[in-house]
Amino acid sequence: MLWFLGIVGVLVLIVVVIAVFLIGIYNSLVGLRNRFKNAFSQIDVQLKRRYDLIPNLVEVAKGYMKHESETLEAVIAARNTAISAQKAASANPGDPSAMKGLAQSESQLGGTLSRLLMVSEAYPDLKANENMLSLQEELTSTENKVTFARQGYNDSVTAYNTAREVFPAVFFAASFGFMPAELWELDDKEAAAAKERPQISF
Repeated sequence: MLWFLGIVGVLVLIVVVIAVFLIGIYNSLVGLRNRFKNAFSQIDVQLKRRYDLIPNLVEVAKGYMKHESETLEAVIAARNTAISAQKAASANPGDPSAMKGLAQSESQLGGTLSRLLMVSEAYPDLKANENMLSLQEELTSTENKVTFARQGYNDSVTAYNTAREVFPAVFFAASFGFMPAELWELDDKEAAAAKERPQISF
């Protein structure tokens, strides 16, 4: 009888150790997931600020660029698409389709903004307008903050993905509901546009 109680005791001890071990993995992954979601919220703040600046920029430009309505409309349309993509990504940071949609819409928005700023070079009065100068400076500052926040987000996602892929978490992560998170990577077009935007000055 004593040997039976000994075996039961050992089995109970093994189950407790495994349970504590799994709880540790689970809690670690929760912490890392919350960290990258928080990092995305920092991007979210800067994107909203950027989206709020764009209509003001277009409004100032509209007074000078009467023959460039197609460019102005393209900027607003790209902004609206980006807002929708940002809301989808904000609802589920790290979701692969949402993050890819955000990256694509931001690339499109960056391209249209660059086009607007390049076209505005042909309008000396617009270039000298104080509101335009101020808005362009705020936009450039916000772009830099988005870039910085995106790097923080990508670092957090990398830490989370690494933690869920290493042994032994790799065996339990998916069953606990911890799916891979998507980085926000710049495509070639967006990277080129990001390099151009800060160089445009009025």
